[in-house]
Amino acid sequence: MSRARIAFAAAIALLSAASAARSADLEPPSVALPSDLDRVLRDYEKAWRAHDAKALADLFTEDGIVLSPGSPPVRGRDAIARHYAGAGGGLYLRAFGFAIDGRLAWIVGGFAHAEGAPEDGKFTLTLRRGDGGRWRITSDMDNGNER
Repeated sequence: MSRARIAFAAAIALLSAASAARSADLEPPSVALPSDLDRVLRDYEKAWRAHDAKALADLFTEDGIVLSPGSPPVRGRDAIARHYAGAGGGLYLRAFGFAIDGRLAWIVGGFAHAEGAPEDGKFTLTLRRGDGGRWRITSDMDNGNER
């Protein structure tokens, strides 16, 4: 192999390694959620894994909205249940950050479809605390990671 080809191959390998290292450095660490917010994520996982569209919709406020990639916005529990009909499978959620301000909260995180697998995407949840103290999702937006 010529010196130019060896140098080119070495440069490509070095750039690939640097890119992978940057990607790993950019992955945000997980944060622990208060138990009442964490319950929302665990209930979401449980309903998704069970392919239970009604249970998923019940996690939302009456006027909740879902913003899924490649789909128009979906508003309201009944529409959300129809939107998620037949959907489900493996789902593992983790939080990167959250905040609570009175009756409103948000969670930003990542998701994977297999436990311990690299994350397939990210999500944001906006939540509202009801009169009974239960947090419900007012908006759910997700998008996938390109691999």
